[in-house]
Amino acid sequence: MLRYALRRVAALVPTLFGVTLLVFFLFRVVGGSPAAILLGKNATAEAIAEYDHVHGYDRPLAVQYVSWLGELLRGDLGESIEWRRPVAEVLRDGAFVSLSLTVPILVFGTFLALFIGLVCAARAGGLIDRAALGAATALMSVNYVVWAAAGQWFLAYKWKIFPLWGWENWTYLVLPVVIGVVSGLGQDARFYRTVVLDEVRRPSVKAAVAKGLSPVRILVFHVLRNSLVPVVTNVSLAVPFLFTGSILLESFFGIPGLGGVGLAAVHSADFATLRAVILLSAVLYQLSNLAADILNAVLDPAVRLDA
Repeated sequence: MLRYALRRVAALVPTLFGVTLLVFFLFRVVGGSPAAILLGKNATAEAIAEYDHVHGYDRPLAVQYVSWLGELLRGDLGESIEWRRPVAEVLRDGAFVSLSLTVPILVFGTFLALFIGLVCAARAGGLIDRAALGAATALMSVNYVVWAAAGQWFLAYKWKIFPLWGWENWTYLVLPVVIGVVSGLGQDARFYRTVVLDEVRRPSVKAAVAKGLSPVRILVFHVLRNSLVPVVTNVSLAVPFLFTGSILLESFFGIPGLGGVGLAAVHSADFATLRAVILLSAVLYQLSNLAADILNAVLDPAVRLDA
């Protein structure tokens, strides 16, 4: 197991190096001159040259990359021109707000969808299963924007059940969390139902039924345990977005998370912040895949034997 984990970590190093190289290339080469964009189209050649010299953009690209990589390793992500603060502080504050929103959505959504999947698989073909499948299909048919707009209009504005806008305490997160859970519940429930049904049909489960074990024991200790590998994989795909936030929900409800930070960085050409958000997303995606691989290897030894 340790050897497998070390191999996965070793394989991650060149990938992360490639990520930093790609991000640097996109912003320093493909993105054009930061001076020309920030100083405006009327900027003189002398002003652009001075800006490039002050910020080191007139040095060779290899030197710029090595210097930027050294700053990254020291935790220096640059200065935000939008907020006039270090980018690391902007990301730290925004990440806390985004996690307050996205973590409850992931936790409640996963457990509720998995519970529905287990119930549907236990009653496959029955009335409960058909009703749940119909409800899941209906949930999937409604656009995410519709859920956000309808929830905000009826539950917050019309009926005054929840706060409408802003970020003051935990009550401002209840409605966005409910909308986030409901909007993704249909797809996740159908996926987990399929995963659980695949396990229910295995010979080992049929043998457990023949032994006279209780349905609850079979579902928990035989079916659910063996279904955790695809569940972990599915959850790991959502982990990077926990930190970068939900642009739509944050925009609809005025929540100052990283989704809004990234959107504002695009509008204001705040390259340092935008680059940091993109880099953070890419690194988190790789780290979540690494964690999922190691956890799956713990749950299923066949995973590390096939690697």
